[in-house]
Amino acid sequence: MATETVWIFVGDSARLPSGVFRDQASAEKWIRRNRLSGCLGPFPVGLGTYDHAIAKNLFTPRKPHESEPSFIADFSPRMPHFHFEGGEPA
Repeated sequence: MATETVWIFVGDSARLPSGVFRDQASAEKWIRRNRLSGCLGPFPVGLGTYDHAIAKNLFTPRKPHESEPSFIADFSPRMPHFHFEGGEPA
């Protein structure tokens, strides 16, 4: 079963996302129109990125701290992502 995906944009100096989109094309159109700088990437719906990475064999916890709540909360997904500067791909 395929996992539904949304595209999330986080600005360079932001701590939280500033846009969530159903598809990459809509996200990029918004980024270009507003001349934004930051990172755009796909995220699974209904599944944390930590669990998604494990399910897709993109990550395997090997050390005890890699299963701790603080590690899971700060987990950076090993998924493709795209950088933009002034609305253009970097």
